[in-house]
Amino acid sequence: MYLYFEDDGAFKAGTVLSQAGSAYQVELTTGRRSKIKASHVFFSFESPSASELIARIPEAAEELDPAFLWEAAPKEEFSYLDLAQEYWGENPGPVEKAALITTLHANPVYFYRKGRGVYRKAPEDILQKALEALERRRRQEEQKKAWIEEMVEGKLPEAIGRQALMLLVSPDRNSIEWKALSDAAAETRQTPLRLMLALGGIASPWRWHVDSFYAANFPRGRGFPADLPEPPKEAWDDLPVADVDAFSIDDSDTTEVDDAASVKHLEGGVTRVGIHIAAPALMIERGSRLDDVAKARMSTVYAPGLKTTMLPENWIKAASLDEGVMVPCLSLYAWVKDDTFAVEKTETRLERIALKANLRYDKIDDLVTEEAIEEGKLELPFADDIAWLWHFAKHLQKGREEVRGRPEPVGRVDWYFALEGEGENAVIHVRGRRRGAPLDLLVAELMIFANSTWGLWLEEHDTAGIYRSQRMGRVRMSTSPGPHDGLGVLRYAWSTSPLRRYVDLVNQRQMITVLKGEPPAYARNDVDLFAIVSQFENIYGLYSDFQTRMERYWSLRWILQEGLKTIEAIVVKGDLVRIDRLPFMQRVPGLPEDLPRGRKVELRILGCDLVDLVMDAQLVRILDEALTPEEEGALEEALDDAPDESASEESDKEAAAEKTAEGTEA
Repeated sequence: MYLYFEDDGAFKAGTVLSQAGSAYQVELTTGRRSKIKASHVFFSFESPSASELIARIPEAAEELDPAFLWEAAPKEEFSYLDLAQEYWGENPGPVEKAALITTLHANPVYFYRKGRGVYRKAPEDILQKALEALERRRRQEEQKKAWIEEMVEGKLPEAIGRQALMLLVSPDRNSIEWKALSDAAAETRQTPLRLMLALGGIASPWRWHVDSFYAANFPRGRGFPADLPEPPKEAWDDLPVADVDAFSIDDSDTTEVDDAASVKHLEGGVTRVGIHIAAPALMIERGSRLDDVAKARMSTVYAPGLKTTMLPENWIKAASLDEGVMVPCLSLYAWVKDDTFAVEKTETRLERIALKANLRYDKIDDLVTEEAIEEGKLELPFADDIAWLWHFAKHLQKGREEVRGRPEPVGRVDWYFALEGEGENAVIHVRGRRRGAPLDLLVAELMIFANSTWGLWLEEHDTAGIYRSQRMGRVRMSTSPGPHDGLGVLRYAWSTSPLRRYVDLVNQRQMITVLKGEPPAYARNDVDLFAIVSQFENIYGLYSDFQTRMERYWSLRWILQEGLKTIEAIVVKGDLVRIDRLPFMQRVPGLPEDLPRGRKVELRILGCDLVDLVMDAQLVRILDEALTPEEEGALEEALDDAPDESASEESDKEAAAEKTAEGTEA
């Protein structure tokens, strides 16, 4: 005797070996023996054999139409046997009964299972909706297969091409478009991104790196909302005009001129230094429409050939310290003794200013050398002021070094790209700016002096601010004042770039309220202030990562442009190297383990991957050349940047050039 039964959720047949009470010992068609409860048995039969029954069920079930069975089934609950007798007559055979059970069980849209072998047909309205859903899924599955076939053959389906970027940046993994792309990528043995690049859905690696960043971080586009208000027409006549001849130092393509300096020699061997900062916080009220937009962006985005500003162009123009334009500013004045360069006192003022000149790094940097300053041979506008400020900056740097307990690193060069043309086809020129060069040192030290002085000023006026501090190698941003060991200052609050960083705008907003005798814009326990700190660190990190990624892209593109076959590098640690004269680090598997840090090597370039941004290279030879001061500086910076190091931020870089650390527009 044979049994047809349910076991572990599957329908099976087997030969009865013995029976004990309400249980059978059964040998399955696989040869395995199993104990089956009588309540799990559908029916017994004498012929055909169990294995033949199992073999015949699929063909018999295929002949059964679930829609017809639904029509024939009673409205109330019914057993499979009731429906089998209704369909085949009084004595349906074992194959027919098993086929019917299989069909009922395989069509839950038509039949709801109410017990073992017992069913109820679905209500007509629910059945209709379920059938429509099944039909949609069937058509979607057919569409998906057609798309997969197209992509495997090297053709991009229009529907997938229309949403190519978002399928990669933020895919709906339940959509048939994503499933088709994922399956096609698996079938062609590549990632969805590389398949999309091959099919032309993503035009190029450059477009991917740029467009994916903006899609993720600027989902509404890089532009500003059309309904933003215009800058105020107010002339700020109630503010005094600064009695200074001030100048700024920025790159030629800088549009956000937010800092300037002035020098005025007074009687008694004292010189008054002025640090003048654009005052957009005077124009942008907290909680205004523009403030919300700036807070969402948090910072200007910089990358080679790209810039997306925190503020709209017309607002930047209204506040920027442009030559000859009268605008409000926040000024920090320091009275400095000429013989010792000691600061006697400082004062913060809210006033108006019209700069005498916007000097440009790229036009005067080569002229401003230490030798020219020492010999009195500077030949450029504000030569005497620049020379005096350089000596003052040297004094400020020395004071910080004494607090730090170590000198500032020298010789580092910031390598950057000057792109000739637009987009990915631009001609690439590699440029370098030496940290600690006179102009770099002058601007950096004045900004550090202002940020540290204003950090103490906010605390002294019992006004909340956002501080950057460093203790035990860890840099953090918070509303709690603390020393910055890496810079060698008691307090440090970013305040000198309010056109480009939201934190600076917030701190400036606080200082202006104090100067105007008004309640602070943010109280110490203001929840919004804490949220700004958290949001800024997150967004600023994303922007910094993008800048680094694009620097890697243009480094590889430059290597390809120059057709280099070999290149020199400096060992940072282990197999991690820094490529010579490029802002690029990577690992080179196969380097000897005993290579000391700082050893120069020559690498053979095997290929440049513009998608993953890596250079495939192998060691050619180990060089015996000693490191130049520039390379020593590059090595120190590489150690700061190297992964798996301590969590400290690049405090030495920050101290060497505050403007570089916050992102120049070179």
